[in-house]
Amino acid sequence: MILKLKKGTGVKTFLNRDILYVDVKSVKLDRVLTNLFIKMYADGAPVSLAYRKEYTIDTLKDNLGTLEGQGVIKGVKDNPDGVEDWLRSSLLELVNRGNVIKEHVSTLKPLHLLSFRVQNNKYCRDYRASDQLYLMLKINPEVMKGLVKYLSKGWDKSTGDIITQEDLDVDTAGILYITKPLRERKNMNKEADIIPLPFLEKQAQLFNDDIRRLLIYKDKLPRAVFIDYLRILCGLHLALYTMKVVYILPKMVEAGTRNIDDDWSMVVDLTDNLDSIVSPYACKDIELMENSYGRYIRATYMADIIQERKECSIDEALRILKEDNDKQGEYYELILKGIKKTLPEKDEKEFDQNDFNEMLEYFPENDYFDMFVHVLEKSNLGSYQYRYLREFIDSVCMKNSPSMLMADSRSKRHPRRGALGSKLLETMVQLLVLNEKPNGGYETRSLSIDELAAAIRKRYGLIINGVGEERFADGDVEMNAAFAANMDAFKNKLRQIGFYTDMSDACILQKIRPRYKLEG
Repeated sequence: MILKLKKGTGVKTFLNRDILYVDVKSVKLDRVLTNLFIKMYADGAPVSLAYRKEYTIDTLKDNLGTLEGQGVIKGVKDNPDGVEDWLRSSLLELVNRGNVIKEHVSTLKPLHLLSFRVQNNKYCRDYRASDQLYLMLKINPEVMKGLVKYLSKGWDKSTGDIITQEDLDVDTAGILYITKPLRERKNMNKEADIIPLPFLEKQAQLFNDDIRRLLIYKDKLPRAVFIDYLRILCGLHLALYTMKVVYILPKMVEAGTRNIDDDWSMVVDLTDNLDSIVSPYACKDIELMENSYGRYIRATYMADIIQERKECSIDEALRILKEDNDKQGEYYELILKGIKKTLPEKDEKEFDQNDFNEMLEYFPENDYFDMFVHVLEKSNLGSYQYRYLREFIDSVCMKNSPSMLMADSRSKRHPRRGALGSKLLETMVQLLVLNEKPNGGYETRSLSIDELAAAIRKRYGLIINGVGEERFADGDVEMNAAFAANMDAFKNKLRQIGFYTDMSDACILQKIRPRYKLEG
């Protein structure tokens, strides 16, 4: 039996936007991107679409037929099957793809800023993941502006006209023509949310720097490739941000301040071998993260309770938790008594008052604050967080995909482990071969294998070679062999994605070569 509480029991909700804006659940990154485009387009203001019915493939085929009747495009009526195939394969995000009964259009692929104009909201929920990305981007208006400009290519916002002089691929042009006659409006009945500053500001700055570096390639990469890299970076940084918050928030609560060292790191297995000798190290880090969910949930509830009792910043809440929290106060006692009164005195099938007393019997007398936190954590509200936090991290880690930061064999013998998919590695390499010049701008550079592994460690906290790491200072021969094997797998994966070619036995000449050369 589990204690069932309604949201609002002592605190408004578990969600604390000052810490993590996301209401954690499994998300689709393409949908997250589309919802992010809405926020960038409207500067964070809520918008609603003028079209109230559900978009279907037939609806969009009719819209294309209308455009043909206006002389804008040709060939729609003569090639209905080809048009549908094009919509399905290149332009549309579908839920339950291929299921005749359950298949629905969710939105257009996020190839252009206006993709959001074709959207069926009930199939596009991202549980505020896009809000988290938006507040991270908002701290650097220059990067936000550059990204909006790229995503708006071929469209004049002031006039609403398509700029035919700009070169666009056929898919992006198709999205522009489909969305041009569609409109949206500001939701006058809903105020824009106040966007807080990122809880982990340095992590948000890193995200912005990655986007800045990606924009350097805007004229060199095909648009579909650029968008794919953007999607991967959004997933990567949502994952890193969330995992760091899970790791570091309990430490902040203990210290009473956000001003603590960020020593988070995670071993990633590059071997693609479930039984590799490096796999136990990568599995261990994921296990430690998941074992810390409870501490994170408790820490979040602590901050929630303080901010519900007294309207204050997260920094003030952390200070109060450390220095000025009256754990034996009447405020918390009354909340506990109120919860107990809602329970039956005795019920063999439901959580009753006796069960409630047993839940709290080992706490120090009158430690009402810690009792209250424990009640919230062990209730249905807390158990909900355990389940969905794992699902959210899985989805933003792009689990078991070519872009993965996590692999899972779904077997007890081979637990979940940190990994580095080829597409994610490709994206990282494209950014890390860029070197910022002292006078501004970027140029490409060659990197050795060791330099690249070190750069990934320094920038993202991901460990490929743990030799020399403080946490592995007591390592033995087996550990050294494991990381040597991981470095060999790293080199092989770089060779597979085309960044590395063996030209010499001399290590100093074994370099990662930039795919696109930029000279200063």
